[in-house]
Amino acid sequence: MSADCVFCKIVAGTIPSPRLYEDESFIAIRDIQPHAKKHLLVIPKKHLASLNEAFPAQGPGEAELMGKMLEVGVKIARQEGVAESGFRSVINTGKNGTQTVFHIHLHILGGEMLRATLK
Repeated sequence: MSADCVFCKIVAGTIPSPRLYEDESFIAIRDIQPHAKKHLLVIPKKHLASLNEAFPAQGPGEAELMGKMLEVGVKIARQEGVAESGFRSVINTGKNGTQTVFHIHLHILGGEMLRATLK
């Protein structure tokens, strides 16, 4: 846990946020600044700053945790009714990847036709 991380504080319960899902490794919440009708976040309870920390250049990575995060993302998409029509899964990494909270998390966006955002 990182003392200054907003997601660590949400995981710990010091910042209240209604949970859509929780297990021993993850929570899922609604994004407070949604970019789609449904914008959900899957957040590991373990603090990892980004994919670069989850998969360091040297040493073992967090493949099992990241795989489970994707599994939880699909479960939440189904629970929230966006799996059948389709949804976007996004992990932003670093400043140029538009990561604003440096605690790895998976965005699930759906509930409407999403526009392509790549140039």
